[in-house]
Amino acid sequence: MTKIYGHRGSKGNYPENSMLAFKKAIEAGVDGMEFDIHMTKDGELVVIHDATLDRTTTGTGYVKDYTLEEIRKFSIGAKFIEFRHYDPSWDDEIVPTLTEVLLLCKAHDLEVNIELKTYEVAYPGIEEAMLQVVTKTGYDPEKVVYSAFHLPTILRVKKLDPQAKIAWLLENFIPMPTDYIETFGLEALHMDKNIVLKMPAYWQPIADKLRIWTVNDEEEMKQLIEMGVAAIITDYPEIAGHLKG
Repeated sequence: MTKIYGHRGSKGNYPENSMLAFKKAIEAGVDGMEFDIHMTKDGELVVIHDATLDRTTTGTGYVKDYTLEEIRKFSIGAKFIEFRHYDPSWDDEIVPTLTEVLLLCKAHDLEVNIELKTYEVAYPGIEEAMLQVVTKTGYDPEKVVYSAFHLPTILRVKKLDPQAKIAWLLENFIPMPTDYIETFGLEALHMDKNIVLKMPAYWQPIADKLRIWTVNDEEEMKQLIEMGVAAIITDYPEIAGHLKG
């Protein structure tokens, strides 16, 4: 059965990658959560999408140039004042740590997809640091998948922990996908929806190895659920959850 993952929480209606957005996704009944990590100047792992603070926070510059304490002084809710549900309390939302998000998801027995954002900033040692955090939280390894666009990143994760479940993020077509899955020991491919929906018959044989992003259109959700893909990752988990029944 196709699972529903909240994309950076309930990103469509709440500040992305905020504890508020994650809680709202949980209220919507998600099976899993997708979120992104970067590393601070002092080696802490924070949950934020961009390598820079400018778009989603009241700060500016690169995450890597700030300590955790410094980053936590910025709001990640104030930039979303145009959202329909905006409330002044959002201004108090701060960048969460990987530990905080994992503990919240663990309390609700969710699967988690940790995306390592390493294609702009390398973050030496981020893979080992991330695995240590996951282990320290006591998260069930069967419920964690590590993904990245940068293939060497997830291969390093696999080398550090041969039991780790890794997935390659793709926004371009690849031939013979099963060969990639077997050669690199991938648990799944995380595919741009447009690639799969353009050629559904091509991808159907490995539908159970696909998690599809970012699916916000109701008809596309229905098509992918009918295909039997492993999961759809959506900004609007409440819609996807309703379709799933």
